[in-house]
Amino acid sequence: MLRSALLVVGGFALAAALVAALAGAPVPLALWLAVIGAMLVGGILFERGRYKPTAPRPPGPGWIATGERFADPESGEEVTVYYQPSSGERRYVGR
Repeated sequence: MLRSALLVVGGFALAAALVAALAGAPVPLALWLAVIGAMLVGGILFERGRYKPTAPRPPGPGWIATGERFADPESGEEVTVYYQPSSGERRYVGR
């Protein structure tokens, strides 16, 4: 819900920047609206790339369970964190 609301606000800011630029408003105002809108929309659309999906089973050899466990906010399932010392990569495994 918050994500959708921020997308709408960002879209309105981008639309307002376009209207302001076409109406002859001062450039700093149109630019400020465009930057704020682009940051909101871009941040919301690309933030999903940061988070890796949970795996259905533990990874193979060389992975160590860290002891970290948490509830995945989207699914509500318990997730265990695994770590590979050679690369520093972390994987999230659902139960």
